[in-house]
Amino acid sequence: MKGGFSYGSTDEHGYEAVENRLHIHDWHATILHLLGLNHEKLTYRHAGRDFRLTDVKGQVAKEILA
Repeated sequence: MKGGFSYGSTDEHGYEAVENRLHIHDWHATILHLLGLNHEKLTYRHAGRDFRLTDVKGQVAKEILA
């Protein structure tokens, strides 16, 4: 990741993100990408169904990568 980089902004109280929000699935996809793993292929089977950590929504946030 880029050193000293600030992504997005919060409200005046620092309580909630208001600009460039990342969902937790996007954050997980980005971390897995940095570890060299493809989050779309990383699945596990539970109760006869394939699941993945990033569900079907996660996308790598390329704008925060160096």
